[in-house]
Amino acid sequence: MRTIKFLSVMVMIATFFINCTHDQEIIVGPQGDPGIDGVDGVDGVDGVDFSADCRTCHSNEHRDPINEAYAISGHASGGSWARGTSASCARCHNNEGFIDIISENFIDENGFATADPDGYLISNPITCTGCHTDHRSFDFENDGNDFALRTLDPINLFIDPTVVIDIKNDSDLLGKSNTCVNCHQPRNSYAIPAGTEDYEITSSRFGPHHGPQSTLFEGVMGANIPGAIGYPGVGNTPHRQGASCTSCHMGETTNGLDGSHTWNTTANACVTCHPNGAPTEVEGYATDFETLRGLLLIEGSITDSDRTVPGIYSAAVAKATWNWRTLLEDQSDGVHNPEYAKALLKNSIEALQN
Repeated sequence: MRTIKFLSVMVMIATFFINCTHDQEIIVGPQGDPGIDGVDGVDGVDGVDFSADCRTCHSNEHRDPINEAYAISGHASGGSWARGTSASCARCHNNEGFIDIISENFIDENGFATADPDGYLISNPITCTGCHTDHRSFDFENDGNDFALRTLDPINLFIDPTVVIDIKNDSDLLGKSNTCVNCHQPRNSYAIPAGTEDYEITSSRFGPHHGPQSTLFEGVMGANIPGAIGYPGVGNTPHRQGASCTSCHMGETTNGLDGSHTWNTTANACVTCHPNGAPTEVEGYATDFETLRGLLLIEGSITDSDRTVPGIYSAAVAKATWNWRTLLEDQSDGVHNPEYAKALLKNSIEALQN
């Protein structure tokens, strides 16, 4: 009996669905009033061909001359990366060490870059991947071309982290030269002589080892001895205000042996401000430099082979030795900052002659 009732119910449900889904004649009602027209959209713009921008820098035609220039640079030579297995040197003398210090992925408690407490097993020269990574923007027209540099950030100096160098001016609006400052600055190995007390030189390598280019350019980190020549304001000299590492050392090449990624200065970058030709040294620099060197040889703080001599020296001798070593290591014959270089030389000589 229950089975019969269940079947009757199922038949009724099936009949209901069949009737509901059966095709019915649709009766169309009268057409309503037209709606209000919508607002026209804004016309689209043609797509930007980013591939053309990419090819400008990433084509073999563009990169081959760069690779050739790099091959003759100091960055590519064995001398610049021979010490790169050392944790304390790898941050500037090993491609991976430089990447680690910039990325802050592997830094020990001393601020050294190392993925291993004992340093790096292999030292690789600085390459494209060391200085270049990802673009911050592809809107080069409005945002400037950052050349995919790994960092554009201002630099807190190793030797004094309270001092910041940020090389930006009309020749380098984005601060591309800050990439150079990361390594072309003094290590924090020795304290700059100051005050009037005797100073102990503890090493034959005393001085701003090995890259005081950026600090001389900025006009800082010398031992500023009072004297007849005034010191220029920090970051306030003509070169600092109107030139930069990249504008002077990476300009258009004259013969394939300068400019670009050789990092050898090119006269093309200088004649804009020096129409009579690029100066090779600050006037009188060579004579003053040798005068200071001779005085330090007499004082015994340096040797004929330009090593410093450990010992206890007067403040004047220690400061003059630091200044001489700064200018020696800078290797620009004072051109990076003529006013500051002249003040360091003249006042050091005056202090030793009095």
